[in-house]
Amino acid sequence: MAGIKRLLPRKTKIGHTGTLDPLASGLLVLVIGRATRLSRYVTGLDKTYTATARFGAISDSLDADGNITELNTPMPTEAAIQAAIPQFTADIQQIPPMASAIKIGGERLYAMHRRGETVERQARPVTIHKLELTHLDTLANSATFHIHCTSGTYVRSLISDLAETLHSGAYLTALRRNSVGHLTLETATTPQTLTPDCLKNHIIQTRCLVEHLPLLKVSDDVGWDVRSGRKIQAEGFTGSFRVENGDELLGIYTADGVVGRAEVVLCAG
Repeated sequence: MAGIKRLLPRKTKIGHTGTLDPLASGLLVLVIGRATRLSRYVTGLDKTYTATARFGAISDSLDADGNITELNTPMPTEAAIQAAIPQFTADIQQIPPMASAIKIGGERLYAMHRRGETVERQARPVTIHKLELTHLDTLANSATFHIHCTSGTYVRSLISDLAETLHSGAYLTALRRNSVGHLTLETATTPQTLTPDCLKNHIIQTRCLVEHLPLLKVSDDVGWDVRSGRKIQAEGFTGSFRVENGDELLGIYTADGVVGRAEVVLCAG
């Protein structure tokens, strides 16, 4: 993110919608300028990943960056892995790994992990919509999975828990984020290819960032109310929705089925 910030005009705001582990690669959605106010509507979207794991060993960080302990257990068969997958394709409880950014007592877990400390962590609910075995390499004790999950899922923990049910162990050797909601890796670009001259050609419109939200088109008159953050009529809308006038995103509102109230106003009147 620091590299992109250097390409932008001075004092331009920039943020992200979910970090990647050091081992991971793939899609990182950055928001700049007024779009930083919309990051919360992207952070909570579902994610998809491609994850590769080595079986027969464990890691104290649950990935290849940690200290590895060999178990010398046999590689689970494809049939055994396939049979175990359904119990994880559901609403499950996950205990965050020690090597994570969650704070307990005001301190990041990874800081405690580096000191060799372990503390009790509370399990968190996540949903695994899809867990699919896509490749198996028995010679390398390796398996690759496609995963579709809710935000906040620890793929490292998912693979470790799956391996444990197979009387083995496993740790991630590669992780690639393919999508964040409707935003996909195919439409992204690598930071190395960006320059100050071409950066603007790779910035998507603000309205595209939240196009997963329901849309309310308003007239020019109502548009001025939105620009001022006033309440508007929003019959049939519940929860967050986007308000547009023409092709311009004016803001994000929330409604109870009748009245809409401003959450974020992007175009002030």
